Amino acid sequence: MFANFVLLPMVLPTISGELRDILKNIPDPEIPVLSILDLGVIRKAEKQDEKSVRITLTPTYSGCPAMGVIESDIRQALELHGFENIEVNTVYAPAWTTDWMSEEAREKLRAYGIAPPQGKSCGSGKAGGQIIQIPCPRCGSSNTRMISLFGSTACKALYACEECKEPFDYFKCL
Repeated sequence: MFANFVLLPMVLPTISGELRDILKNIPDPEIPVLSILDLGVIRKAEKQDEKSVRITLTPTYSGCPAMGVIESDIRQALELHGFENIEVNTVYAPAWTTDWMSEEAREKLRAYGIAPPQGKSCGSGKAGGQIIQIPCPRCGSSNTRMISLFGSTACKALYACEECKEPFDYFKCL
């Protein structure tokens, strides 16, 4: 049952310049302002030879509906750059965490109107068991309230700002 189980270390991936340049232009299908590199789902990208590449990725959660699209987009982008033998492996351990998102990704989320994850792997709006205030990505106010634990996707919660009166998604800290 676990014959293909691969445990990857929880470190930031090292990706060669050529592959980085290709992968950084593949948008996340659910949040197109982020690339799959920004999101941190790419764990390894290895060029085997001039025409072969192996990509290892971890989904944001095991049932992520975007994984098929991401894999297809990776294959298409690599084929456009002359790669013929493309291996894409999905691994589930260690589990993806918002800690793998780049600081640039967090700023892109905020500019896009989505509150970025707060803290480190803190879970559903809590840090160390304490409820944390989620600043509004539009006006910066901390006078916000959660409307629903689930927002437009399973990885987001729905909040409202009491100052500017705007609803917004919060990308939950996982």
